[in-house]
Amino acid sequence: MQSIQQIARRAGPSDWGSAAPLEDIRGQVAIAGVGETRYSGPSDRNAKDLCLEAIAHAIEDAGLKPADIDGLMISAGVADQVTPEDFHAHFGTHQPLWFSQEGGGMIWAATSAHTAARALKAGEARHIVNVFAVDWATRRAAGTGTPGDWHASEPMKAHFELPFGWFPQPVYFATFAHRYMHEYGLTPAQLAALPVTFRAHANRHPGAVMREKTLTVEDYLGRPLLTDPLRVEDCCLISDGGAAYVYTTPERARDLQQTPVIVEGVGRGIVDGAPYISQQRDITATPQTFSAPWAFAMADLTPADLDVIAVYDCFSITALMQIEDMGLCPKGEGGNFIQDGRLRFDRPRSQGGIPCNTHGGLLSHAYVLGIAHVVELVKQLRGSAVNQVENAELAAYAGFTADEGSTLILRRG
Repeated sequence: MQSIQQIARRAGPSDWGSAAPLEDIRGQVAIAGVGETRYSGPSDRNAKDLCLEAIAHAIEDAGLKPADIDGLMISAGVADQVTPEDFHAHFGTHQPLWFSQEGGGMIWAATSAHTAARALKAGEARHIVNVFAVDWATRRAAGTGTPGDWHASEPMKAHFELPFGWFPQPVYFATFAHRYMHEYGLTPAQLAALPVTFRAHANRHPGAVMREKTLTVEDYLGRPLLTDPLRVEDCCLISDGGAAYVYTTPERARDLQQTPVIVEGVGRGIVDGAPYISQQRDITATPQTFSAPWAFAMADLTPADLDVIAVYDCFSITALMQIEDMGLCPKGEGGNFIQDGRLRFDRPRSQGGIPCNTHGGLLSHAYVLGIAHVVELVKQLRGSAVNQVENAELAAYAGFTADEGSTLILRRG
């Protein structure tokens, strides 16, 4: 395994970001069960109900009962996530529940594994559920709120970004895409590879929102621009749905009914002093630059060892930059790396690329902020995915927010 000094030279600090070194938890935690709700447009359900359904499916998948769960993880600051009181009221249980708000989706879909490993090691819990759900499609239909409304409510955006017309999110990432195209020569046809491939995966996936809406490169290039150079297909969906997974130790997981999926590495990276995108100094890179090296060092692996990845694709350009920043190809060469179907689940690895977002991602499967990406990787490593990658043994998830990134490396147990 590489030394801390070696990783520090690769992962920062730099003049724009740094890594948050994490305690080595390699081989200390496993995902033993996964569960999902139906993913959809407006469902007339709230996020709490969706959380509880996903939890029930994950517990059943693991071969456990609600009374066996003694830990619960959610995301802080997200409306209607489930509480320990909600869990007990729904399942009729009474056991103590270790509780953490350092879980859920986005970057925490990855880093929750590190928090869970510490709780398992300390004996604070034996079986921990990490859960996340959103009801944004229902809220949008009812006129009660969208992700854009949430962003617009932040004082800095309301008083600085909006008055200058730099809003909403598609405008942010169109700016990134323009700069990236200027610096590295990315073409619209190359960028199309991401939404087109993810849509092809979703078309085969019975749980994907866009499973019946095909998309070709020609279709994509013929669409009108939403915010130059991005089209609607470059932007994530707005969905209802939720997912959950059960963490436990590898030893306990091997006594349960599913093939364990072992956490090999976790990393977290930060853009220093820039909680808002408008403050960032490098807009052609992501915090994966800092999180990925630490995760690979913990796992004692390289990007070339991976068989399949799931990348947070709120926008196509974000996915492209994270693929580079994970180390799968040199900076600026992402367009060549992803083109010609090189992210498809069924493309031979000898032809380059790597299977990516085999469920369809945020662009075509569902926008549940990354937690479904981890569930998809678990299914890939179990060998039970719809778009199964042949002989998948190692996988990685790349999580993203405005100023933070995370990397989770998983191995078939």
